[in-house]
Amino acid sequence: MSVTFSRRTFIALSSGALTVPAISLAANAEDDDVPALLDHILLGCNDLDRGIELVEEATGVRPAIGGVHPGRGTRNALLSLGERCYLEVIAPDPAQSEIVHYPQLRSMTDARLIGWAVHPPDIAAVAKQLRENQVAFTGPDDGSRKRPDGRVLNWKTINLADDHHGLLPFFIEWSADSVHPSKDAPAKCTLDYFEIMSVDPEELTSAFKRIGLDLPVQRSDKARLRAVITGPKGDLGLTT
Repeated sequence: MSVTFSRRTFIALSSGALTVPAISLAANAEDDDVPALLDHILLGCNDLDRGIELVEEATGVRPAIGGVHPGRGTRNALLSLGERCYLEVIAPDPAQSEIVHYPQLRSMTDARLIGWAVHPPDIAAVAKQLRENQVAFTGPDDGSRKRPDGRVLNWKTINLADDHHGLLPFFIEWSADSVHPSKDAPAKCTLDYFEIMSVDPEELTSAFKRIGLDLPVQRSDKARLRAVITGPKGDLGLTT
């Protein structure tokens, strides 16, 4: 049996040691089983159209094309999951030869979760804490994407050298002049819960604390992420 975790138990540490006051976790009751700072979850597949159809068939809402990640080899489609939270369907961009992150996308015949992101209030403070805790990472790196309407979104990311095969998140800070994808992506869906499971929950919990996050990890016979998205037509269960 697995147990979901609540927004109230998701603590993001902003700097220094591993025991500093938690950031505000205000949330709506229906979002109680989703981490407060979860920015988006990534559904990977080798064909973007097929990933879009999978989501639409289950939920009744069709993700909208987001655009191409120049120099990174991928493109995406987006679905809003509520305030500051969205689903990113990500797949190879046929016009680019190399995939910088998630090279496994080309061989993925079945769509599945491949990662997730959190939006800390200060990504520079995250970098500082990671250095102090001797956690290897890259960034903050600049990223951008041109939307179909021509607007350019900008962000900064920090990626861990060891993300435990996607169980640990990456960090993203959106530019102040960029519209968060949850604002205008197709809506009417919610992320009902999101959970993390590991064969060694104590070890993974310790890894979370080293990157400034205090999260419950459920013991399981297989390390994986699980999520449930609910839409007007029904539920979509996702796992790694």
